[in-house]
Amino acid sequence: MIVTTAQLFKHAYGKYAVGAYNINNAEQAMGLFRGAIESQAPFIIQISKGARAYTDKRMLEAIIRSAGDIFPEAIFAVHLDHGDEQTCYECIDSGFFSSVMIDASHDPFDKNVEISKRVVDRAHAKGISVEAELGMLGGVEEDIKVEDGHATLTNPAEAQEFVKRTGCDSLACAIGTSHGAFKFKGKQSLHFDVLEKIKHLMPGYPLVMHGSSSVPQDEVARINAAGGTIAGSMGVDVNEYLPAAKLGVTKINIDTDGRLVWTRVHREFFRDKPSEFDFRPPGKIFIAEYAKFIASRNKLLGSAGQLADLRASLGK
Repeated sequence: MIVTTAQLFKHAYGKYAVGAYNINNAEQAMGLFRGAIESQAPFIIQISKGARAYTDKRMLEAIIRSAGDIFPEAIFAVHLDHGDEQTCYECIDSGFFSSVMIDASHDPFDKNVEISKRVVDRAHAKGISVEAELGMLGGVEEDIKVEDGHATLTNPAEAQEFVKRTGCDSLACAIGTSHGAFKFKGKQSLHFDVLEKIKHLMPGYPLVMHGSSSVPQDEVARINAAGGTIAGSMGVDVNEYLPAAKLGVTKINIDTDGRLVWTRVHREFFRDKPSEFDFRPPGKIFIAEYAKFIASRNKLLGSAGQLADLRASLGK
């Protein structure tokens, strides 16, 4: 059952965070739905501009619709990740998305407000939730690249003004995370002080954490042992997910970790079976491994076991 992110966040606020997972193909979709059902957790399917262009946007939408039919007990939102204004309008008008993200964080504050407000007005007219972003995360994700020197933390007072002026349903905050597999150097942590200040100014308002993959070092080690050359990667401490949720973070984005699982499975499979050329056996292994990964992350987010109570709160 597809719901809006606003509906998910109302149930999650202050208790747990909903996992937001990017997908690009059928194997990821199957693993995501299986892991969510195994852990009895709601979730958010994130579709990026790159994912929509990977095969054809209609193909990915059809895969998700089919997965929803196969797993009718699932409760999830379909969300555009890091959309520009035009892509947001396309997704709003498609009749498929229940949530969009407008990312104008690279623009000056007033311009960001202006663009985000236009998207909010268009989306709300159709009952669709909107996530906007304030502050800039460092790192690289598809066509998004922000050098560390240009990354900026979200200003709590600006966040309050931004939400008031745009009417967005949730706000992606820059609190020290970054996109990609190379988030931190050494022992670093989230800026919980920023979260606390935002929560104080906007109690009850749902926040979003981007760039939140943990980059498991065991996955990286196995990839490298199977011929990979990933060095110096570092992610978010998974033990900080739930404390962030308690401070109002209701959505935590996890993408890179899923790519690492995919890479590990396929590198090890073809290393161990060099004469194999059928892509289905490693695909089946990936589906199972990704489902296991999703279930493990939902447990850390606190969303595992929440499905029945959420369904009751929705009256479904």
